[in-house]
Amino acid sequence: MLLELSEDGKPVLSTDIAHTLGFSRASVCRAMNVLKACGYVAKKKYGPVTLTAYGREAALAVRKRHDLLIAFLVDVLGMKKAVAEADACRMEHAVSRETVEKLEQFLKVCGHNNNTS
Repeated sequence: MLLELSEDGKPVLSTDIAHTLGFSRASVCRAMNVLKACGYVAKKKYGPVTLTAYGREAALAVRKRHDLLIAFLVDVLGMKKAVAEADACRMEHAVSRETVEKLEQFLKVCGHNNNTS
């Protein structure tokens, strides 16, 4: 979510994340503190939240998995986009790197043109 919110170049505050996700600001602040401790985000008290290089790399990897899963679910299995989106959100965090690589190869062989590289 932080990756998407920060793409326009504007600072992202915890309140922006809370509003977008429908969580309390306190819950988002706790989550941001965990992400900060793990090296994914940089944040000063009451300041904007930014992805570190490590966090950006991780977020881009999740986005790639998400996009590949949606392409497979919609284009190959013929699922409705809304269902595929919801399923991909759950699956993207559990699927292995090997599965992602095989899925990407499969979609390329099938002639699927995705922008996940």
